[in-house]
Amino acid sequence: MENTVFSELKFWLMMLTSFVLPFGLYSVLMMKRAISRQTTLMLGFALVAIAGLDVYFLRMLAAAAKLTPSLADDTVFVSEVSLALYILPVMFGGIGVNIISHVLVKHLDEANERFRNEHLEK
Repeated sequence: MENTVFSELKFWLMMLTSFVLPFGLYSVLMMKRAISRQTTLMLGFALVAIAGLDVYFLRMLAAAAKLTPSLADDTVFVSEVSLALYILPVMFGGIGVNIISHVLVKHLDEANERFRNEHLEK
């Protein structure tokens, strides 16, 4: 058994999914001049998936922290401070759902406009 969860692979996977992956996605997309609807939709789904992975890793790390003798990981993952760690998944999940909603609403608006144009011509 490890002395702390900070030295476990799960912790570093959580850091990767919490910081590197989403900000990497943002930076690549910010460099593009034009983004397709499908790419935007995939970004939204990716952010929701990242949020789910973050919550999964946080739950696993909290359970592992209870079993280690280290008090440092207990302070971060088992105490009330751990609630602050859920801010990133909530933010990424919220942004992802907002992006998905934006794409769907835009598509429905365009479909309604096409429907109106087709039925007004008849």
